[in-house]
Amino acid sequence: MTAELISGKELAARKRDEMKNQTEELKENGVTPGLAVILVGEDPASRSYVRGKQRACGETGIHSELYELPAETTEEELLNKVEELNDADHIDGILVQLPLPDHISEEAVIDNIRPDKDVDGFHPINVGKMMIGQQCFLPCTPAGIVEMVKSKEIEIEGRHVVVIGRSNIVGKPVGQLFLNENATVTYCHSRTRDMESIARQADILIVAVGKEEMVGKEYIKPGAVVIDVGVNRNNEGNLTGDVKFEEVKQVASYLTPVPGGVGPMTITMLLHNTIQSAFRRRQ
Repeated sequence: MTAELISGKELAARKRDEMKNQTEELKENGVTPGLAVILVGEDPASRSYVRGKQRACGETGIHSELYELPAETTEEELLNKVEELNDADHIDGILVQLPLPDHISEEAVIDNIRPDKDVDGFHPINVGKMMIGQQCFLPCTPAGIVEMVKSKEIEIEGRHVVVIGRSNIVGKPVGQLFLNENATVTYCHSRTRDMESIARQADILIVAVGKEEMVGKEYIKPGAVVIDVGVNRNNEGNLTGDVKFEEVKQVASYLTPVPGGVGPMTITMLLHNTIQSAFRRRQ
């Protein structure tokens, strides 16, 4: 068996074509979706992510504004900028690029973004609505993962989903989204005993730990769907995932590559949330 690849790059391209039509529909009614991104400091990875988001906005017709603030920006100054954007009618989505400098509370910043402009899906109100299945902005990477699985018409209901990782950004919410799709969900983490045997029970295995090639074929049930969320840089400077790709592709039925897998869908779901915000706020 050789796994079929689930290309996030290809799926994202198709979805962004649909989004161009949606933004054109809004513009015909005098509305241009607007996304504001705040970048604090000089973190190279953050700058790269922000550039990608700006390019994607341009490709889909979304108006984007970037606010670059120095690393010494105080928490109060950042919160004032968030409040200014909360009140800006031409802005439908606000994204504060994480991580923030140590002297700024990420929790305080997220809590002060208006829930109806929280296109990252991190505000406690949106997280609570996700938990009980109400309409809300879903966190972008988890929502993108679900879309990738559905794109291959892979059955979710009744299947056993195992998530390795319990971060608030990916691990916890992606498990909840699959639970909302009527899967049976198990979480594994750094304190889990006999993780390999639990992972081998998975029909769908999601690996989101940020450790280069941690998961090999011994974790995989033959025919399982494997979603690799990790993005790591090896000693040669190449991007790798949390999964040993060459090993696992001989056992799994479907597998996401790194790069070109989950990453493109994260930005795509951010654009989706921004467009949906524009529709909702003007209904």
